[in-house]
Amino acid sequence: MKFFIMLINQITLLSAALILSLSTAVYAQSDGAASVVERYGNLDIERTGPTIDAELARKYYRRGNTYSNLERYDEAVAEYRKAISVDPNLSDAIRNLANTYFFLEQYEAAKPLLARFIAMQNSTTAALIAAVTTLAELERKDGNYNESFTYDLRAIELSPNNDSQVHIMANTYNNAGEADKAIEIYRAAINVMPDNAFFDRSMGRILEQENRLTEALTAYESAAAKDPDSDFYTRLVDATRSRLNR
Repeated sequence: MKFFIMLINQITLLSAALILSLSTAVYAQSDGAASVVERYGNLDIERTGPTIDAELARKYYRRGNTYSNLERYDEAVAEYRKAISVDPNLSDAIRNLANTYFFLEQYEAAKPLLARFIAMQNSTTAALIAAVTTLAELERKDGNYNESFTYDLRAIELSPNNDSQVHIMANTYNNAGEADKAIEIYRAAINVMPDNAFFDRSMGRILEQENRLTEALTAYESAAAKDPDSDFYTRLVDATRSRLNR
């Protein structure tokens, strides 16, 4: 009887030791992942080499996507931030975090992430075009015209057939007293869409507004040459020449 009691006690002790060993291993694995996030939790830190854990980052990124699909956006944000923290080169996580902040109307949080995503891209994609266009619009709405101007020029280059965005950009700058920027927007648009006569006409209007009549005449003449059947452009040319010859 004593033998069986001793045997049961030994089995109990072995089981407890095994459970403790497994618990410690699981905790250590979990704690290892957490420690990476703790050590590199500042998203602004530039990291290379051993500080990057790409596999763990993809795990957090997938979790973020799951939470986002469930519309649990705060939890999605937390997971995307962890993903970027352990792998700052994971551009998909940066883009999705920026998009989530944008959806939540946390625009100041979204802007630096959009800029970061844009800087990482080496080829033209729909995601890049959307990021550049969005960041330019956000900066324009905030009145940060020096910043938005750079991204607006890039947006025109990336999306050369989007003529409507050109007029929005130029009108915003002109209405804000930034006529020179509006003129350069039209110059950039003419460079990528050379057959669009209305760009020349619109640029000429702003040049005329700024009393740069000689340059305005050149713009109107260009519009008339591109659309020779337009009486409107012909009359613009004649009226501007008459003003210059007074």
